[in-house]
Amino acid sequence: MKRRLLFALSLAPLWALLVPLAPVRATDVAMRTTAPSPSRIVLDLSKRQIKVLKGHQQLGPWPVAIGDPKTPTPKGEFSILAKKVNPVYVTTKSGQRRQLQGPSSPIGDRYLAFHRNGRGEFGIHGTPWPHWVQIRAAVSLGCVRMLNSHIRQLFDAVEVGTRLEIEG
Repeated sequence: MKRRLLFALSLAPLWALLVPLAPVRATDVAMRTTAPSPSRIVLDLSKRQIKVLKGHQQLGPWPVAIGDPKTPTPKGEFSILAKKVNPVYVTTKSGQRRQLQGPSSPIGDRYLAFHRNGRGEFGIHGTPWPHWVQIRAAVSLGCVRMLNSHIRQLFDAVEVGTRLEIEG
C-alpha cells in the first residue's frame, strides 16, 4: 500500500499538468486555434479602387471617386471608426437646414467613418451620382465615394476596427 501511494505521489505533478483547471469544450479549443485572419481594406488612390483582403480571399476591387486635389483623401493607416446605416446628411445650401437620408442623399445609405481631423470627418460612402465613381473622379472633399451596391458589399464585409490602408 505504501508503495502505491509513493508511486501515485511521484506522478502527481505530471498528472496535474495534463488536466486543465477548468473544463474545456472542443469548440472552445477550435475557436482559439482557428482564429480568422484579420481583414483589411486597401484603397489605392492612384488606381482609384478599393478592396477587402480577408486571409487569402479578396472582395473587389471596386471603383471609387476620391478627394479633389485641393481637399485630398488622406493617405496612411486608419481603422473603421463607425458604421452607419442610413446616415443623415445635413445641408444648408438653400439657406435652410435640411436633413437628407437614404440612397438618394449625397452620402448614400451606408457610411464607414475612418478619420477625423480639423477639416471634419472622412468616410467611405455611397452616392446618388454614379457617374463620378464610374469615371473614378477626384471630386469630393476628401471622402471616398462608391456605387451604392458596392458600398453595401464593403459595409457587410467589415467591422468597426478593421484596418484601412490608403496608398498611392
